[in-house]
Amino acid sequence: MTTLTQAAIEADPKLPIIRITRDFAATPEQLFRAHTEPELFAQWVGPNAIDTRIEHWEARTGGSWRYVAVHDGEEYGFHGCFHEVRPDRLVQTFTFEGEPDSVALETMWFEELGDGRTRLHAQSLVDSFEGRDAWLSSGMEIGINEGYAKLDAILTNGSL
Repeated sequence: MTTLTQAAIEADPKLPIIRITRDFAATPEQLFRAHTEPELFAQWVGPNAIDTRIEHWEARTGGSWRYVAVHDGEEYGFHGCFHEVRPDRLVQTFTFEGEPDSVALETMWFEELGDGRTRLHAQSLVDSFEGRDAWLSSGMEIGINEGYAKLDAILTNGSL
């Protein structure tokens, strides 16, 4: 089995979906916590040059969230709703407030690989192929890969 240390980011050719796959030296429980506990999430999400401030976080089925990414004094807001929160699966909406009409439905699940390794699977369904392609050309892979590298460091240093 191939180990994915960089995120595999793929566009579905038939649907406006982005799929992300990444392996971690972590249990599914650790990855679940990293995505649902606001203090942990803020430590790793996004590119290295961005600081994250959690404004609201209610990681439960029916809950909502909002955070602000800060870069060189500029602030960028993101918000959404948690539609389903289970230890093996998260379903939420995701909106960048700079593009409020573009809402993604994100589904994430954790596949236990054995030997303390887990494969994260995520998919984001957007409203159009144009919107999907705009996300893909936005540099999102930098934020994903730098963020997951920070998550790797948190997992390695034992604070998660």
